[in-house]
Amino acid sequence: MADSKEKLFSDFPGVSTEAWMEKITADLKGADFEKKLVWKTNEGFKVKPFYRQEDLEGLKTTEGLPGQFPYVRGIKKDDNTWLVRQDIQVECPKEANAKALDILNKGIDSLGFKVNAKDLNAEYIETLLNGICAECVELNFSTCQGHTVELAKLLVEYFQKQGYDLTQLQGSVNYDPMGKMMAKGKDLSNFAAIAKELVDVLAPLPKYRCICVNAVELNNAGSYISQELGYALAWGNEYLNKLIEAGVPATSAAKRIKFNFGISSNYFLEIAKFRAGRMLWANIVNEYKPECECACKMIAHAETSTFNLTLFDAHVNLLRTQTETMSAALAGVNSITVTPFDKTYKTPDDFSERIARNQQLLLKEECHFNKVVDPAAGSYFIENLTVSIAKQAWDLFLNVEEEGGMLEAVKAGKVQEAVNASNKARHDAVSKRKEVLLGTNQFPNFNEKAGEKNPVEAQCCCSGNSCEKPIATLNFNRAASEFETLRLQTERSGKRPKAFMLTIGNLAMRQARAQFSCNFLACAGYEVIDNLGFPTVEEGVEAAMKAGADIVVICSSDDEYAEYAVPAFKALNGRAMFIVAGAPACMEDLKAAGIENFIHVRVNVLETLKEYNAKLGIK
Repeated sequence: MADSKEKLFSDFPGVSTEAWMEKITADLKGADFEKKLVWKTNEGFKVKPFYRQEDLEGLKTTEGLPGQFPYVRGIKKDDNTWLVRQDIQVECPKEANAKALDILNKGIDSLGFKVNAKDLNAEYIETLLNGICAECVELNFSTCQGHTVELAKLLVEYFQKQGYDLTQLQGSVNYDPMGKMMAKGKDLSNFAAIAKELVDVLAPLPKYRCICVNAVELNNAGSYISQELGYALAWGNEYLNKLIEAGVPATSAAKRIKFNFGISSNYFLEIAKFRAGRMLWANIVNEYKPECECACKMIAHAETSTFNLTLFDAHVNLLRTQTETMSAALAGVNSITVTPFDKTYKTPDDFSERIARNQQLLLKEECHFNKVVDPAAGSYFIENLTVSIAKQAWDLFLNVEEEGGMLEAVKAGKVQEAVNASNKARHDAVSKRKEVLLGTNQFPNFNEKAGEKNPVEAQCCCSGNSCEKPIATLNFNRAASEFETLRLQTERSGKRPKAFMLTIGNLAMRQARAQFSCNFLACAGYEVIDNLGFPTVEEGVEAAMKAGADIVVICSSDDEYAEYAVPAFKALNGRAMFIVAGAPACMEDLKAAGIENFIHVRVNVLETLKEYNAKLGIK
């Protein structure tokens, strides 16, 4: 067998990087290599079209093993098992308990309970956890920040009363005042004493994490990957500093911090993010000289993003969350929550929650993603991405620290401003189709109607009813929100415009432009009518009028627009909106003839469709 391998390798001589570049340069036929094939990420670094073994030279990420400091390859040594988590909003503790017991028999091994502070008491906790073996499942709890210590006390009392081995219980209590400040605008900056008290209360539960870095909030607000990671590190470091200043030993403080990250659809960059995050956090904690190396391990929960979920063509959300879950699982996170596909427009039901659970179980039980630790290790591409993401995040971390730390940045609104700028930039990219949301700004379902669907707005915090926000807040508008508003506007106006494709001339170009135009206009919910072609523009216009068209789109080649566009425009004679599909060289001549609407790949799709709605009287 060895001989055959050696013969195989000898039959295929190695190819140098220079030879590859010569071949690529020849195939580009004079086109610029950097512009054509080198991708510049939103994070600001460049990604090459190919990587080779030589690109690993000098990278420290390839030197360690799984379970070894600095944990770039994960904190797990033997396998890649993660916990499958589902969160439950508790309105009635008895009903929530029944639901929890049910889903524990369906593959869940991590539960998240979101409890109402006003209901907290010993009986409430007993009812909620009745019949749930706390030694067999990870339990995570969240409530209003001001009642977190009360919740922690009730949990410790309950676990002691049940006779559990408290040293074996795993879970978390979600205390994250800085996250709440960014999300709700309430000043909770005096949190050090509460954080220390919370750590002290949970001392009998050494495996319970209680100081949380909810970077998932940044992800859901549209942050870029390096922003989420860089701010998360500064966030965690701020909590670590405050706990140590309050008298908590560095080792104990680090072991109480938990990171809750979001997962975007950028598959490979997300794998790199988690690998880089573990490495950077390990080095940060190590600077505090903990008593044991295990304090440097990052415990990371991952949750699929809501920023890129859509109301229209909502089942495409399943594709997004599946690839997101894959990247987090391969990256070696500790637990994952998959957001149900219908969360954008209603409270998820049993069906969507079951699908969300099964998305993880599929990866575990059929794809065996839980068997191999850090399968991305050694990948020339991902190792380089890991280093690049780490550098970007580390630079951001250092910048925050130099300006006084995360708390000061949050109070001053600098973090919120930076993330909201990313949100705005990404919305702009979506409006121009530079960032694609399948089924929303590209390839929409022509015949879909929202019906009774309405976007679900973010819920307010249960503590206090004041709308005053002394601190700037994050913008959680989803990437699809403006397109959805536009399409709902069209649907609910009672008038669905008909867009008729007047296809004429060059067969290949008219078909391509008709397809482009149908996809373009259907993003606003218009009814699109495609055609095989017409021999004359007059016949095309006549057919459009018979079809009751509100919009006529002439679809042909650039050269032929000089011949067909003006006659078609005149034949239409204002009876419908006239659009030219493309940006022909004769565009100025066409404008001079009175044609003012052109759609092509360089226009802002959203703004153009808003303009068309206004012209059509849709408000």
